[in-house]
Amino acid sequence: MTSFLPDLWIIISLTAAVFQTVRFMLQKHLATATLTAAGATFSRFFYSLPFIVSLLVAYLVTARAPLPEVGVSFWGFGLLGACSQIIATVCAVMLFKQRNFAVGMTFTKTEVIQTVLVGWLLLGEGVSAIGFVAIAIGIVGLLLLSAVPNASGFKLRDLGNRASALGIASGVLFAFSAVSYRGATLAVVADDPFLRAGITLAVVVAMQTAIMLVWLRLREPGQIGAVWRARKVAVWIGLTSMGGSLCWFIAFALQNAAYVKAVGQVEIIFSIAASVMFFREKISAREWAGMAILVVSILALVLTV
Repeated sequence: MTSFLPDLWIIISLTAAVFQTVRFMLQKHLATATLTAAGATFSRFFYSLPFIVSLLVAYLVTARAPLPEVGVSFWGFGLLGACSQIIATVCAVMLFKQRNFAVGMTFTKTEVIQTVLVGWLLLGEGVSAIGFVAIAIGIVGLLLLSAVPNASGFKLRDLGNRASALGIASGVLFAFSAVSYRGATLAVVADDPFLRAGITLAVVVAMQTAIMLVWLRLREPGQIGAVWRARKVAVWIGLTSMGGSLCWFIAFALQNAAYVKAVGQVEIIFSIAASVMFFREKISAREWAGMAILVVSILALVLTV
């Protein structure tokens, strides 16, 4: 069993990437059609929580396992990850309204570069000198993607445009959530990685649902009703969110977050296919170049992290 674990986390990471791409597609549709960015984000947590809790209870009963104890750091890591992911998802959905789907997804994928840095900051996981070269290559791709559409050439001030700011913020916050979730799963006192992942996911999504309920009630009260009216589509966001999140959390329980997120960058390829096939969006030569350079950076990180 032990020898199989390295292969298992790779397969689970790839599966998570598929689920996440579909979920972002559905959120893009809702955010541009009926919901605000916060409403589309809330739908993810609200509709996935019942499925997550039901799955966890079924697993506990089937395995005849008691609820495991958690360390003090579990709650801190869990809350940090929950809040970071909420804001990151809002930024990503807002970004999809401004740039095409594939470019938006690529911006969020800068998280793999930043996960290495955040992992070193929070968990003491560093990178080699070659790893920092890979990060520099990724910055070149980021500069290309930051240019204003239809503009001639890149200017440094392009990094200050709204799309760039949202994309970079999303990547940073997704990195914090990934590393925090790994820290939380490691704080669950259990040998079973599936149980550790399930407990962490259930607690985190419960936190996120409560936080978003309060926020929408105070700041966007009409969105709660809108999320319910959009349930025919939003329930699929919940299902794909549960599948993707559970896969990510299991992978985090098995492997370093930077490795997991590096493998998950295959999502860029899936997002390009979705952008062209489903949203009928065009990708410029500059954007193709930026995404290609960023992918090279990610692959380099896979080999050096």
